[in-house]
Amino acid sequence: MTLQRTVFLDRDGVINKVVFRDGRPTSPRNLAEFEIEDGVEESLNRLRDAGFKLFVVSNQPDIARGLMPRETLRVMTEKILTTLPVDEVKVCPHDDRECCNCRKPKPGMLVDLAREHGVELGGSYLIGDSWKDTLAAGAAGCRSIILDRPYNQGTPASRRVANLGAAVEFILGGAGK
Repeated sequence: MTLQRTVFLDRDGVINKVVFRDGRPTSPRNLAEFEIEDGVEESLNRLRDAGFKLFVVSNQPDIARGLMPRETLRVMTEKILTTLPVDEVKVCPHDDRECCNCRKPKPGMLVDLAREHGVELGGSYLIGDSWKDTLAAGAAGCRSIILDRPYNQGTPASRRVANLGAAVEFILGGAGK
């Protein structure tokens, strides 16, 4: 079986816009706050056309914290699956205190998807906007690309780029093959 190269994508700050609360970037908690970032569909179509599998991997601790109903998360996930060319959305609904293996920076979601879909982690990327994404990518054996945001200055990554389009250019340009 040929192993599949993949791009994992964080949700908040990559697929959709973050919401600032008390000056901090957070996840949208209702459908009115859930807004897909400009250019995402086109960028993902380019990756899909180049043969990459696309998976969204997202921490959503507001479920465990009682700040967002599961039904709202389900509708947000359905919107991603029906409007964007992604293969699957995997969500960790836990908070840090639950010490699960799926919550980034642990690599559980990436490793599970790799096992389920025959993914070659060493030839794959995780595009995110936080240190948790960088550490999860490293722990899973993939390369990390961080989208440059005012709130993540100093976050390490294999590569830092201005936006999702630049991340796609980097990946499709064959860097690091």
